[in-house]
Amino acid sequence: MDMEQKQAEIIDQLVRRASTCHGEALLPIIIEAISHPALFAFSEILALPNVAQLEGSTHSVYVDVLRLFAHGTWADYKCNASRIPQLSPDQILKLKQLTVLTLAESNKVLPYDTLMLELDVTNVRQLEDFLINECMYAGIVRGKLDQLKRCFEVTFAAGRDLRPGQLGNMLHTLSNWLNTSENLLGSIQDKIKWADNMSEIDKKHRKEADEGVEEVKKSLSMKGDIDSRGHKEMFGEPSGVMDYEEDRIRPKRRRHPVTR
Repeated sequence: MDMEQKQAEIIDQLVRRASTCHGEALLPIIIEAISHPALFAFSEILALPNVAQLEGSTHSVYVDVLRLFAHGTWADYKCNASRIPQLSPDQILKLKQLTVLTLAESNKVLPYDTLMLELDVTNVRQLEDFLINECMYAGIVRGKLDQLKRCFEVTFAAGRDLRPGQLGNMLHTLSNWLNTSENLLGSIQDKIKWADNMSEIDKKHRKEADEGVEEVKKSLSMKGDIDSRGHKEMFGEPSGVMDYEEDRIRPKRRRHPVTR
């Protein structure tokens, strides 16, 4: 079973259980959700009406915790630690994993220095162990650790829950991408038409050139036949006629009588 399918099953179970609870009874489900090692999406639980009803109550802080795991980072927790319940080690690990996903959303090359600062890690060995054992083995990210360049090159990162307002930005980005794609497609189609027209023109020119060559060949062939016939007339049969005429007009010698 892949990570997405397993996560979907866990969410479905938690949502069904949470849908039947109200008030304080929701707290164990929220804690279970933010502690589960295979769950990294929380928007479905956060969107439940009975969970939303915790806002403004004595348990509203648990909605804040759930929202932190849906959209926040380890740095966000440190900024609000005074008004949020203390996290367990498993929950801290989960929030740091989610922090890596957030960083990978905007940059596919994550410098070690940035990661150590955001995750409160003191050395490279500790950071690489965390990325390998807690992130890559968990299936939430894939990539390459470059010790020479001191960075983590991300090739895949699981998506997090959409933050408020993020959907509108995504739709705007997709709309711009669609318009750009349509313009590019139109440009490609115009170039294809131009290439087709040029191909037809080239074929026409080739045909005209071939026809011209054939005409020249025919003309040269006809000229050769005419020259051949002229040669025969000049140096063939007419030479006999000229010899006969020459003999006919040549004066004959008179033979003088012999005296004795």
